[in-house]
Amino acid sequence: MAAELPKTMRALQYSEPRKHSLVEIPLPELRENDILIKVKACGVCGTDLHIHEGEFIAKFPLVPGHEIVGVVAALDPKVEGFAVGDRVVADNSELCGTCFYCRRGEELFCEDFQARGVTMQGGFASYVRAPAGRVFKIKNLSDVDATLLEPASCAAHGLDKIAPKMGSSALIFGAGPTGLVLAQMLRQNGCVRVVVAAPGGLKLELAKKLGAGDEYIELSRQDASAQYAKLKADNPYGFDIVVEATGSISILEDSINYVRRNGKLVVYGVYPDAARVSWPPSKIFGDEITIIGSFSETYKFPAAVDYLDSGKVNVGGIVNKVYKIDQWEECLEAMRNKTAIKAAIVFD
Repeated sequence: MAAELPKTMRALQYSEPRKHSLVEIPLPELRENDILIKVKACGVCGTDLHIHEGEFIAKFPLVPGHEIVGVVAALDPKVEGFAVGDRVVADNSELCGTCFYCRRGEELFCEDFQARGVTMQGGFASYVRAPAGRVFKIKNLSDVDATLLEPASCAAHGLDKIAPKMGSSALIFGAGPTGLVLAQMLRQNGCVRVVVAAPGGLKLELAKKLGAGDEYIELSRQDASAQYAKLKADNPYGFDIVVEATGSISILEDSINYVRRNGKLVVYGVYPDAARVSWPPSKIFGDEITIIGSFSETYKFPAAVDYLDSGKVNVGGIVNKVYKIDQWEECLEAMRNKTAIKAAIVFD
């Protein structure tokens, strides 16, 4: 028999940007076909830093947290295929299914797109609800490593958008969590050469340990002009695929200069709303460069679970900082000063 559920739960809640507190709020009420998840771990993403500042379509008041892992605590009677106690991960998105884009099979652009931890209550709480169709079982991953399934699903979506040809070469700027996952997926899906370029430190060392790339270029944090010049000299024809995964607008602006004629530039980082780039249209036109945006994902959780739960994509060590919910300020600081490759909030 399932344990009796509490009436309230502990949560980290923002009343407005930069203003947060630990609160006691009612347990989410189950809707038709919903599953109630007892949260065991919830990943902390660079997006959460933007949400902290009031950016990235966030709606307040808000309980953040969109990389949710836990166990089934309760189910709507109509739910089939799940049982209390199942280990699960939740897709954070909810889509209307009836708007202009949903009717055209482009649900990612749903005009009523909702996301747990962004526009609706998320996983920095003891419990969260999600539609059964957005919940997936896991077997082998630890709770902490399973928080990477949401970013891995975004990487899987990015891979679909890129559609690499057999024998492609790729350059990835940045060695953050999603970049490390995408690099591994590219190596297993058409790319014979993947170069990872990032500042020296924890992330680049982890990239080497995971075998995320075939080559690694350490970029100076002060002045990387010499390394950039050598990168261009060593690759005079550029790369079939260039992925900007740092969120740096200056690196994004320069990235187009490494794209091979008829190649693809992937805008993959998260940037401030006010950021702008300036690219010569004649280069895009003359070189027939394709510029690809990769924002989120729809329907890629099954692929992400298959890749990570099977060990085909290695994520061990990416989450290197773990915090309790009352250590949120400490967690934020670790994300800001980059001592955290990836952080997670864990619950007892």
